[in-house]
Amino acid sequence: MLPARHRMRHSGDFARTIRSGSRAGGHHLVVHLLLADPEHDDPTPAGPARVGFVVSKAVGNAVQRNLVKRRLRDILRTQVPRLPDGALAVVRALPPSQGAPYAELRDAVERSIDVATDKQHRRRHVR
Repeated sequence: MLPARHRMRHSGDFARTIRSGSRAGGHHLVVHLLLADPEHDDPTPAGPARVGFVVSKAVGNAVQRNLVKRRLRDILRTQVPRLPDGALAVVRALPPSQGAPYAELRDAVERSIDVATDKQHRRRHVR
């Protein structure tokens, strides 16, 4: 289970992360990542990294969506320590995630977090 302090709960955090963060993904999911940037007066709050999930009805019925969410929460529980403090991440499940094995979802999350983190760091150095 993902600890409560690492859960994103406010719609404003979701919107800001999706709008301003870096995006990376593949066949099963998309990760939007926004890292705190104190050098540029970033409004991202300090504190532990937080993660939110978006699993739409396109993924499947309620049972299938909940299964995907449970798997993603478990995967992100192990990935949150890799994220720096203040980071916000939104994981959006795509319809193929419904039939994906756990290992494929885990690999997709890890790969997407790595790519999105690299994009955020490159974006900072361009400023």
